[in-house]
Amino acid sequence: MAQSSYLVGLIGSDTGRSLAVDLHEREARRHHLRYLCRRVDADGQVFRGKGMPGLLRTCRTFGFAGLGVAAPYRHTVAPHLDELSGSAARLQAVDVIVFTRDGRTVGHNTDVAGHAAAMARGLPGVPLTRVVQIGTGAAGIAVAHALREQKAAHLCVTDPVPDRARALAEQLNRSTGHHWAEAFPAEELAARLRGADGLVNTLPSSGTGGQGASLYEALHKDLWIFDAHGDPVHSPLLRAGDALGCRVLDAGGVLVNEAAAAFRLVTGLTPHTSHMFGDLADLRAEPRAHT
Repeated sequence: MAQSSYLVGLIGSDTGRSLAVDLHEREARRHHLRYLCRRVDADGQVFRGKGMPGLLRTCRTFGFAGLGVAAPYRHTVAPHLDELSGSAARLQAVDVIVFTRDGRTVGHNTDVAGHAAAMARGLPGVPLTRVVQIGTGAAGIAVAHALREQKAAHLCVTDPVPDRARALAEQLNRSTGHHWAEAFPAEELAARLRGADGLVNTLPSSGTGGQGASLYEALHKDLWIFDAHGDPVHSPLLRAGDALGCRVLDAGGVLVNEAAAAFRLVTGLTPHTSHMFGDLADLRAEPRAHT
């Protein structure tokens, strides 16, 4: 008998109401499912002292079908799962956990595929000879791997924590077998952009490499810009690029693709991704658009 209702948890430091939850629930209604998303406070009284294994056991006992995993748990949860998908094992990072019918926990990573699909849809045909990336945290790691899958020829990365940028470049070069990625200090950002085809930002708009106005002054009309941090549809970086005539992309496509992938993993059903993009546009519309 087909399952008609799902309970899904969200684990992370900031797991309040999000657009992803709305996307999941709207898609579930199209499939005539009852789909409840609930916050799981890993540091709350219910789970205190149980650790990650205890949290997973409790969620399974409570009847959760799956869990969405946000920072800071994406890396720490992986060793406690029964199985990891190929992408999750490669990155040692998990953003979706599925509880199987036989009681096993399987970790997946939708970040890389989500970023790659967003770029393919939102920036088709852009040149990828030389790409500059700001930020090498969880989103930065995912988009760097996505750029490799998109056949970018060379990636230059910087981060407010220089060791983190160097570590990512070294890891990428080991996996590719050649000098594909290069870490550089933040003060070189403007100079690097002059010869770049594209710019990817994965930091909050207020923290784009600590460069402030000098970053915006270095933008040029032949540069494409992907602001992959959160959901910055009107970020200062995108506004500045748009004013110059750059091709720009926000993180909405990542949000939709990751939500669609998570929905498929939890339910086994094929999501209507095109409708989910329509949902996103509707959810982003200002309140007066609905009056």
